[in-house]
Amino acid sequence: MLNNKKRSISLLSCWLLFCVSFISLTANAAEYINHKLANNKVVIQSDSEVMTITALTGSAFEVLVHKRNNDTPFPSFAIDKNRTTPLVPIKFTDGEDSLTFSSKEMDVVVTKSPLKLAFYKNGQLLLQEDTGYFNHNTVQGFRFKLDENEKLMGTGERVLGMNRRGHRLPLYNKAHYGYGTESSQMNFSIPAVMSDNKYILLFDNSANGWVDLAKSEADILQFEANGGRSSYIVFSGDDYPSLINNYVDVTGKQPLPPRWAFGNHASRFGYKTQQQVLDTIAQYKKDDIPVDSIILDLYWFGKDIKGHMGNLAWDQETFPQPVSMIDQLTQQGVKTVLITEPFILTSSSRWQEAVDSDVLGKNAGGSAPMTFDFYFGNTGLLDVFNDKTQQWFGDIYQELAKQGVAGVWGDLGEPEVHPATMVHTLSEQNMTATADEIHNTFGHQWAKLVNTALTEYQPNKRPFIIMRSGFAGSQRYGMIPWTGDVSRSWDGLKPQVELSLQMSLLGMAYTHSDLGGFAGGETFDQEMYIRWLQYGVFQPIYRPHAQDSIAPEPVFHDKQTKDIVREYIKLRYRMLPYNYTLAYQNTKTGMPLMRPMFFNDESNAALIDVADQYMWGESFLVKPITEPNLTSIAVNLPQGNWFDFWTGKKYQGNQAINYPLSLATIPVLIKAGAIIPTAKDMGNTEQYDSSAIKLDYYFDPEVTSSNAQFYDDDGISQSSVGQRQFELLNFVAQHQNINKRTHLNFVVKKDEKGLGYDNMPTKRAFELVVHNWTAAGKGVYVNGKAMAFMQSHQEFLLAGQGVYFNKANNTLIVKFNLDEKQIHLQLIK
Repeated sequence: MLNNKKRSISLLSCWLLFCVSFISLTANAAEYINHKLANNKVVIQSDSEVMTITALTGSAFEVLVHKRNNDTPFPSFAIDKNRTTPLVPIKFTDGEDSLTFSSKEMDVVVTKSPLKLAFYKNGQLLLQEDTGYFNHNTVQGFRFKLDENEKLMGTGERVLGMNRRGHRLPLYNKAHYGYGTESSQMNFSIPAVMSDNKYILLFDNSANGWVDLAKSEADILQFEANGGRSSYIVFSGDDYPSLINNYVDVTGKQPLPPRWAFGNHASRFGYKTQQQVLDTIAQYKKDDIPVDSIILDLYWFGKDIKGHMGNLAWDQETFPQPVSMIDQLTQQGVKTVLITEPFILTSSSRWQEAVDSDVLGKNAGGSAPMTFDFYFGNTGLLDVFNDKTQQWFGDIYQELAKQGVAGVWGDLGEPEVHPATMVHTLSEQNMTATADEIHNTFGHQWAKLVNTALTEYQPNKRPFIIMRSGFAGSQRYGMIPWTGDVSRSWDGLKPQVELSLQMSLLGMAYTHSDLGGFAGGETFDQEMYIRWLQYGVFQPIYRPHAQDSIAPEPVFHDKQTKDIVREYIKLRYRMLPYNYTLAYQNTKTGMPLMRPMFFNDESNAALIDVADQYMWGESFLVKPITEPNLTSIAVNLPQGNWFDFWTGKKYQGNQAINYPLSLATIPVLIKAGAIIPTAKDMGNTEQYDSSAIKLDYYFDPEVTSSNAQFYDDDGISQSSVGQRQFELLNFVAQHQNINKRTHLNFVVKKDEKGLGYDNMPTKRAFELVVHNWTAAGKGVYVNGKAMAFMQSHQEFLLAGQGVYFNKANNTLIVKFNLDEKQIHLQLIK
C-alpha cells in the first residue's frame, strides 16, 4: 500500500511538472517593436527575438527566429542552396495593428500584439500560428492552430494510417527491426505535414524533437526540438500535384536515376564469396529471369558479421579477384553495388588511419574520437559533416568506382547508434554541433557526400545511392530510400503502400521495400513471397532482399514460384518506357510514381484514408494482396471506366467490385483512355530497344480526349534533363462521332523540349493496340494515306506496316513508323 501511495505521489509530481513546463512553453508571446524590408524579406524586431520572413518562391514563405540581428542561425538542411529561382516580387502593407507581406500567390499577415503570423491563399486562410514561437531552456519550437476536421499526412516513415492527426510522434531517425502493422518511429522521419487544406508545413530543424498533431491539445499542432534551427516553411498549392511541385522547388528535385535502376536487383544479407556472386547471376541467366545488378552486403569486406565494419576494402580470402568479378558481371550487363556503413570499428584495418586523418566524431570535450559499443563491435562514427571526412570517405568511394562498382548502398545511417554528446564539425558553417542537434540529417549529409564524390569522379554519370535514412530535401542528392528491416510476414507486407505514399508526398518518391520481407521467417511462405514480388512490379525499385535463412532471390525457389515471378519481372522490364517516363515527370515536377487515391478526386477527403490501393502513375490502379488464401477481393474504383489489365474486361467506375483472384494475378486495372508505352522483352536494361515501342490505348466512347508522354535518353548522363539531351514524344487521342461513325484521331508528335541525344534512333517503329475496338471499321489512315489491312495475324507479324483486327479480343493493331516530327493516324469505325 505504501509503495502504491509513493507511486501515486510520484506520478502526480510528474504531472504537475509537465503542466508547469507546458505553461512556460506557451506563455510570453512576443510583441512587435519595428521592422525593415530587404528585397523579398522583412526583418521584424520584437521584444524577445528577431524574426525574418522570406519569400523563397511565390508559393513558399520561410519564417526564421533568432536572438539578435548579428547571430548566425543554425544552418538549413532542407533548402536547396543551388536552386535557381528569380527574386519574388513582393507587396508590403504596414497597418496600425498588422503587417501584410504578399506575393502573387500568398499573403502573410503579421499581427503586432501579440506577434503572430497567419498565411492566406486567394483570400482564404491556410494556416495560422497559435502562440507561434516558444523557447524554454532546451526545448524550442512553434505552435499552430488546426481546423476542427483538418486531416494531416506526412512526418515520414510511420505505420499509423494515412491521416496522422491525433498522434504525438518522435522526430528522431531510429531503426525499427522487424516491424509490422504498427510503428510510430522508423528510419526516416520528416519534420513536415501536408494538410488537406492544401498546404505543407515544414519544420526546418535537424535536432531530436517531437511533432504533436493535436494529440495533447485539441486543434493544436506543435513542433518541438532540443536545439537546432528555429525555422519553418509554409508551402501552398492549387492542388496536391502543384503543392508537391512547390515543395520540391525549394527542397530540391530528385535527379533522374540511371535507367538500370528500374530493373531487377539481386540482393541478400548476404553474398559471402566471389563464386557465390557469380553463381547467383548464372542462375538468373539459366532461369531466364532478367536482372540488372547484384547488391553485396557486409561480407565483401569481412567473412564475419562482427569485427570488420570499417575495413571498406575487399576481403582477399573470400573475394580474391574483385575487379575480375566486376568485369565478368559487367560483360553480362549486370552492375555491382556495395554496402558501406559510417562506423569504423576499433578492430578494423582502417581504424588508425581514420584516427590519424581526423575524420571521426569527437567526445564532448572535442579532444579525441568518441568510441562506444554497439552490435558490430567497439566503434567510432565518421563525421560526415566535416570536410576532412568528406575528402577521406569520398576518396574511398572514388576508388571503388575506379574498380567498376556502379552503386552505393548506405546502411545504418540514422545513425543506428549516435551518442547524444558526440560533437560534429560542420565545416561548411564553421561551427560545431552535438549529435542531438544534427542527428536527423546524418543520412542526408552522407548522401550528399557520396553524390559529390561520385559526380566528381564521373561528372556525367548518374549515381545510384540507396539509403535508409535522411531528412527533408534528401531527394536532391539522388537518394533512393527503402523502408528498413521489415518483418518477413503478411504483417510486414500490409503497410508498404502507406509508407511509400507518405514519403512520396514529401519528395522521396523512390521509397520502396525489401520485396519478400527482410527479418525473421522460419519457413518459406510461397504465397506471401509471390504476392510481395507481384506488388513490387508497381513500386519504384524492384529489389528482393532478406536475411539468407530463406533465399530472397526467386531463382532459388520452386518451379511454380519461379514461373509466376518470372512473368512479373518480365512485365516490369516491358513497362520500362512507361516507368522511365514517370521518373522524368518526377524529376521535373516532384510528381510521385506511386500516387494516393485522393489524387483522383481531391474533393473527397475520405479517400485520404485509403492505403490498401493506389495509382501507379496516371494509368494503373493497383491493389496488393496482403492476406493469404483469398479467392476474391473488393476493389474500389474511382469515377470513370476501368479495364482489367489481364483480361480486358471493362468495369464502370464509382463502385466497389469483387475482383476474382488466382495465385498468378493481383488486381491491376487500367484507366479508360490510357495510353501506355511498353518495350519488347529484354534480359537487362542494356538490351532495351527504344526504337520499337508498343502503345496500348484503352478506347472508351465516354473519354473523348486523352494524352500521354514517352521520354527517352541515353540512360546514364547527368546532363540529360538539364541540357535537354533527350527525346520526348507526346501522344494525343481524340474521337468524335460523324455520320454515325467513330472517328479516332491519334497523333504522335515530337516535343520541342527535347533536343535529342547521342545514338538516338533515327526512326521509331510503333505498334498501336487499340483495346475495346469492336469492329475492323471502314479504314485506317496515316497522314491521310490509307493503310492496308492484313487478313491473318501471321501476315501482320511479317509486315513492316499495316493493320490487323483481332476479333477474339476486340483489338485493332496498327504498325507505323515515326521518322519525322509528327504522325497523324485516323481510325474510322
